[in-house]
Amino acid sequence: MLEQKMSSLSFDSYEDCQATADWLLSRTKVRPTVGIVCGSGLGGLAEILKDPEVFKYSDIPNFPQSTVHGHAGQLVFGTLKGKPCVCMQGRFHLYEGYSIQKITLPMRVFKLIGVETVILTNAAGGLNQNYNVGDIMIIKDHINMPGFAGVNPLTGPNDERFGVRFPSMSDAYDRKLQQLAHDVASELGYSNFLQEGVYCVLGGPCFETIAECRMLRSLGADAVGMSTVHEVIVAHHARMRCFALSLITNKSVMEYDSQEKASHEEVLETGRMRAEKLEKLVSTMVARLEHNPSSQ
Repeated sequence: MLEQKMSSLSFDSYEDCQATADWLLSRTKVRPTVGIVCGSGLGGLAEILKDPEVFKYSDIPNFPQSTVHGHAGQLVFGTLKGKPCVCMQGRFHLYEGYSIQKITLPMRVFKLIGVETVILTNAAGGLNQNYNVGDIMIIKDHINMPGFAGVNPLTGPNDERFGVRFPSMSDAYDRKLQQLAHDVASELGYSNFLQEGVYCVLGGPCFETIAECRMLRSLGADAVGMSTVHEVIVAHHARMRCFALSLITNKSVMEYDSQEKASHEEVLETGRMRAEKLEKLVSTMVARLEHNPSSQ
C-alpha cells in the first residue's frame, strides 16, 4: 500500500535532477553561484545578464513549461556584476496543474549546477494597509497555506543527498541578506518604498475573497501571492541561502463596499513601473554577495 502511494506521487529523483543539471552544464561554460527567479512582470532581471546563454524550458530535459502570460519560459545563464548567474525568466505554479514536486525541480537543479544563493522575486497583493502599490517588500518569513493541507514539496521519499528529512524553516530567509538589502536600498534612496514583512502563499489561480484577505491579515500576513514559498522550502532544504522580494502590485480588497478588483493586468503594469529599481536593488546586492560555505 505504501509503495502504491509513493509511486503515485509525481517527483523527480536525484538522478533525474542530476541528468538535467548535466545537460545544462554540458551546454554552457557558465558555472553559476547565484540563481535568480523572476516573478510576473519582472523578467527584465534576466535581460541585464552579460553574455547571456538562453535555454527554453521546452528544450530542457525534465523541465515543466511556464504557461502564464508575463513569464517568458526560459533559463538564462550569464554574468551579473561579475558574478556567474542563472536566471529563471518565468516560474511554475500549482494552479498550472503541475505537482508541487515538479514546480520546485529547478531549485534542485540549481543546487546541482553549483548555485549557493537563490534570489526570488514575485508580484503580491498588499494585505498590510500601510503598504502602497509599487512598494518592495523584503520577505522575512512565510505562511504556507497549502502546507497546512499536506501540500508540501518535501512530501515523499527524502534523499539525504539534498537535505535532511525534517528541515527547520525558522531561518529559511537569510537574515544577513535581508540586512544587505536594507543597506543597499538606503544607499540607492529606496528606503521610502522598501518594506519588510510576512508573505502568505495560496494555491490560486483565483485572487482572494474579502473574507480570505481579512483572515490572512489577522494571521499576520503582510502580502499574499501564489508562488515563492515552495521554492524557498526546497532551496533551504538543499542548504542554499534564500532571499526573496515581493513587489506589491495591488492592494488587497478588504471592504465590501469597495469597487476595486485585483487583475493580472494590474500586476504586470506595476511590474513594468517598478522593474528598473528592483533590478538595480538586486544587481547591487549580487555584486556584494560573498561565498556561502554552508551550501557545500
